[in-house]
Parts: sequence; structure tokens; C-alpha cells
Amino acid sequence: MFIYSRRMFTGLLGGAAFALACAAGLPASAQVKNLDLIAPANPGGGWDQTARAMQTALQQAGLVSSVQVMNIAGAGGTVGLAQFVTSKKRRGDAILVAGQTLQGAIITHKSPVTLNDITPLARLVGEYEILFVPANSPITSLDDLVAKLKSDPGSVSWGGGSIASTDHIIAGLIAKTVGVDPAKINYIAHSGGGEALGAILGGHVTVGIGGYGEYQSVITDGKARALAISSEQRLPGVDIPTLREQGVDVAFFNWRGLMAPPGIRDADRKALADAIARMVASPAWKGTVEKRQWTDLYQPADQFAAFIKEDRAKMEGILTDLGLAK
Repeated sequence: MFIYSRRMFTGLLGGAAFALACAAGLPASAQVKNLDLIAPANPGGGWDQTARAMQTALQQAGLVSSVQVMNIAGAGGTVGLAQFVTSKKRRGDAILVAGQTLQGAIITHKSPVTLNDITPLARLVGEYEILFVPANSPITSLDDLVAKLKSDPGSVSWGGGSIASTDHIIAGLIAKTVGVDPAKINYIAHSGGGEALGAILGGHVTVGIGGYGEYQSVITDGKARALAISSEQRLPGVDIPTLREQGVDVAFFNWRGLMAPPGIRDADRKALADAIARMVASPAWKGTVEKRQWTDLYQPADQFAAFIKEDRAKMEGILTDLGLAK
């Protein structure tokens, strides 16, 4: 059994209520005029969606005058991370959207730049992942997929994000759980959700993996069929069976957070952190979280910094176990 669950993330936080309490105690002068939000992937994926949802919420709440989203794709987010460190150093007007996928890419690419080189601001949200196929796929159930995987692992191509992303990890965990060598899985990496979706709906891969909020529209529209979701239990209002209830004992939870540049002044860091705390408590952001079926995982900077270290250790263990890191 493998479980990487919401409970691992919630010991240090009180969710939306905690964010609201923090926001209520902020000075009214906390204000950021202009902000660059860096999504280290192509448009359409989870980081990009998070950045654009933040752009809307920050401006609707009057917390930032101007917000620009910038996409810098490559190597699982490590290209964007490196550029963020070099080009935004000491600046108080930039935020990088980070997450578990970036953590994995840093490990597998042996990136000289890590999350230790930038400044934690806040953990924001998390979401469960779905396995899905085009509506016309001959695979109609998770049992069909598992049978095909066991018969010929290479015949199942998994379409998702970058190497060592949450998508890749889930594919490896499923293979391991059903008795297939994770090293034999045929994983097709993509640099953004839009690119991945095109390959999945176009039938260029057997099955897609990604965040439920990222792909729920194609399920609702009938363009794709969901086979399973990686939650421990079925999500309220979401008619997708879990992996566990279908005999594949895997549960896994993704997270996304925000980082400021290295060397940022304390006053600038506080202004950014205050703006994020207020955003998390805003109706615009709460509405987005509910609509996209994200889970509120808000943590302020100090708690988020401790979480990052713990998550790094967990990810190193998982990736080594799956043969994705040495």
C-alpha cells in the first residue's frame, strides 16, 4: 500500500479559517503595486492555472494594481527556477509558482539550483489526480488498463507532465502496486497541460494522468472518460471511483506553493506574504478553489519552509524506490 495523503499536509495548518484569521490581523497598508507571476511550464497546466487564478483574485481584491503571468517552460520547471534566481534576485515584485513536480525535477535532473535557493512565501492548494482516456478509447475501466499493463507494460503509454512529476510518480506507483516493474513503464512527458491534453485526446498515448481540476472540463464535456482518481475516498460531488476501491492500493496528493526571489528585503517579503494571505481569504480565490476542486492547504512562510524540507526527503525516497533517482 502507498498513501501520500492530505493528512500528511494538514498537521501544521488550519486551512481557510487560518488564512482568514491571518488576513484579519494584517495592516491595511500591505500593498504590492506590480507583480510578475512566473509559471515554470507552458500554458494550460496546473502551475499556469494557479498563476492565472491568482492574477484574477489579486486584482479583484484590489491587492495588486498590475499582475503579469509569465510562462518559462523546460526540464520540469528547473529552467524557470534557474531564470527566476538569476533574473529576479532581490526583487520584491516577483513570485514563482512551485510544487511537488518541481521538487521531483530538481532531484532527478540533479539541478544545481533548488528550492533552498529561493524564499518560501506560502503553500496554497493541492489536488488529487485522475487517470483518463479519450471517449472513444477501447479501454473502458481501470481493470482494462491494468490487464493491458500486466500483459505488456510497454504497450501502455502514460501521458502526463514532466519526468518525475506527480503524474509520473503515480504511474510508477500503480505499476509497482500491480506487480509491474516501474522501470518498464512507457511514460511520455509533456511540458504543459495543454500539450499533454492534445496528445491524450488525440489518441497519441494510452492514458492520461493529471490534476482533476486541470482536466475536469473534458470529463464533463464527454470528450474523455475518467478511470480513477488518486484520493483516499471519493470526492463529494465527483463521480469518479478511487484507485483504492478498484483494487489498486495507491493514494497520492499534489501541492502547489509560492516562492519569492533570493535576497529579497524583509519588507518586500512581508508585503508579498500579506497580499497572499489576503488573497487566500478573498471570495474570488475561495470561489476558484471550489470550482476547480482544489483543496485549501494554506501555510504561511515559516511553516511552508519546514514542509518543503520534509517533502524533499519524502520525494527522494519515492523517486529512488521507483528507479527515477539515484
